[in-house]
Amino acid sequence: MTSAAITEVERRTASGGTQLVYEHASEVLGCPMRFAVYLPPGQAPGDVSDAPALYYLSGLTCTEQNVIQKAGAQRYCAEHGLILLGPDASPRGDGVADDDGWDLGQGAGFYLTATQEPWAAHYRMDDYVTGELVAIARQFTTSDARGITGHSMGGMGAIRLALANPGLFRSVSAFAPILQPLDVPWGHKAFSAYLGDDRASWAAYDPASLIAGATERLPILIDQGAADDFYPSQLIADRFLAECERAGHPVTYRLRDGYDHSYYFVASFIGDHVAHHAATLQR
Repeated sequence: MTSAAITEVERRTASGGTQLVYEHASEVLGCPMRFAVYLPPGQAPGDVSDAPALYYLSGLTCTEQNVIQKAGAQRYCAEHGLILLGPDASPRGDGVADDDGWDLGQGAGFYLTATQEPWAAHYRMDDYVTGELVAIARQFTTSDARGITGHSMGGMGAIRLALANPGLFRSVSAFAPILQPLDVPWGHKAFSAYLGDDRASWAAYDPASLIAGATERLPILIDQGAADDFYPSQLIADRFLAECERAGHPVTYRLRDGYDHSYYFVASFIGDHVAHHAATLQR
């Protein structure tokens, strides 16, 4: 896939580097898309470096702005010499299908390829991240060293995309991920709408279902707040952790007392996650 033309819409100095937001016409999604990119100190906008890239996938209702404004990731990416890439959480626009609920439609792309109408025309976030965005990243770095992380729906997407695309990412982590969408209301609602009633097709987007067949055993770091209003009702982990144990898949699952689902939680542990990725990506 050739790199798309991108237009800068925002530029700020952060932790000695540069925080940028770009817009482009997405061929995969058929609508305008925005993504954020943080360039660490020493890389000027317009330069192409060999720095590794860490992809961050946002959760329900979020845009590319949440992580760059609230997580404090720039400080740690600057320390470790990582580029940070964060797309919007879904396709958007007047011609893009939507729903009155906050957990379906615009802001709730679930990082999958929809097969049902009216969603199929635009909702292909997995292809966007692993294809179009990876190609666009060549405008910032020549490196094939990529990590992926995310929060909530984005944490689900990060783990799922790493498991389903061996060789594309070298490291993976997640904050409060939806590990078992087959088993929880968020997954049932989204998969029914986007994928239809054939539950056999849902398993391809269920991280717990992908562990047994994974051809890579990338160590997975997960932090989950014990005071999260969505835990455990939407964020159960028992089947996922059992599958990891059965397959010998390395996972570190940390239940954090007192922490909720917010970016106060993400910001508290983002440094650990960036270091987790840097340990692999900077080898």
